[in-house]
Amino acid sequence: MQILQILLQNLPTARPMIISRILSHTSVTKYFFLRKISYYFLDNFFDIHSTTPVFAVCSLDLNQSPTNSAIDMNHMKIQSIGFLIFEGFPMACLTSMIEPLRAANEISGQDFFSWTLIAEAGNKIRSSAGVTFEPDITLATASNLDYLILLSPPMGGFENSKSGFGSLRNLARHGTIMGGISGGIFPLVRSGVMSGHRVSVHWCYDAAFRSEFPEVIASNKVIELTGRRCTASGAAAAFDLSLHFIEDSIGLDVATEVACWFQHPLMRGEGVRQSIPIYHQSSTDATLPPIVAKAVAVLAAHLTETISVAKVASNVGVSTRQLERSFKKATGQSPSHYYRSMRMNAARQLVMYSKDSMVQIATQVGYASTTPMVQHYKSAFGRSPQEDRRRINLFRVQDNISLPSV
Repeated sequence: MQILQILLQNLPTARPMIISRILSHTSVTKYFFLRKISYYFLDNFFDIHSTTPVFAVCSLDLNQSPTNSAIDMNHMKIQSIGFLIFEGFPMACLTSMIEPLRAANEISGQDFFSWTLIAEAGNKIRSSAGVTFEPDITLATASNLDYLILLSPPMGGFENSKSGFGSLRNLARHGTIMGGISGGIFPLVRSGVMSGHRVSVHWCYDAAFRSEFPEVIASNKVIELTGRRCTASGAAAAFDLSLHFIEDSIGLDVATEVACWFQHPLMRGEGVRQSIPIYHQSSTDATLPPIVAKAVAVLAAHLTETISVAKVASNVGVSTRQLERSFKKATGQSPSHYYRSMRMNAARQLVMYSKDSMVQIATQVGYASTTPMVQHYKSAFGRSPQEDRRRINLFRVQDNISLPSV
């Protein structure tokens, strides 16, 4: 009641009467009401130099129950969120989802969200950072979840795929909203529950995802919310996804305050595209001039069936010479060298996050044979794709070391 006492002591005599009338609206918890009433009265209702209420800026109908910023908290259902973790899952994605939910509970003074760690079996799961987590329950015993979010590296999977995928499909049939963060989209899609849904794919997994799931709509957006499915591209996107949950359950004002608690940029919506680094530069594609950005998009659409620089220039509507000058100025590289970097990065994604053969990888990044692909790969990364693949396979089996995940 300290906030109310301060208001009563410092506001003119006309104001406590209005406050007491609003307190009669019992659809809001006192804690949450006091936060809101301080915002309304100090920022909106009164001219601080006058005893007269100023309702021209913001009005409140005292005969109606408050809405949005004053939700009926006594009748809100707690949202139950299960996090299904696989060996090598990205720890940052887990904490980026849980911490905003915890903060929302604390800010609102009520538990709107609960969360449970789930694993296929009851053993401890080691994250990408080497920190181990002990699950609360096994997947087979999971039930009555509002959401199930999968956290995994791209190559993560079940020991018993038939049972694991069956459990996911069963939860989806019974109304659980299914989701995946970062590499968690791979086992999510393998289960079959994402048919007909767009999937947010982190840019560093894009080539591997499109290779394994050519029939699935891969999105470069930060978040995708389609029907009863939700996917997010990485740890920061996972934070945004939690903010969406908070807005839907409590209100935009609480979601905004949670973002401010963590000094997180304001919540990004579904239509926001991922930031992608410019190869060999310390900036992102968002900084590229329009001509170069359009050209990069054309090149990205032709990683398998290669395209000439002259054709790219024609598609963009400029001369080849103008495109080359613009590219050099923006990226420090010629269009052809930038194109090769794009193809090599796609090749490396396939080496690291797929089981495709070298012949298949060469074909998918626009080479008729493996020899030139291997040469360019070694020039770009200092080792051949075969050496990279052997190194990665060693990581998978030696001391249970996790592959990098985002």
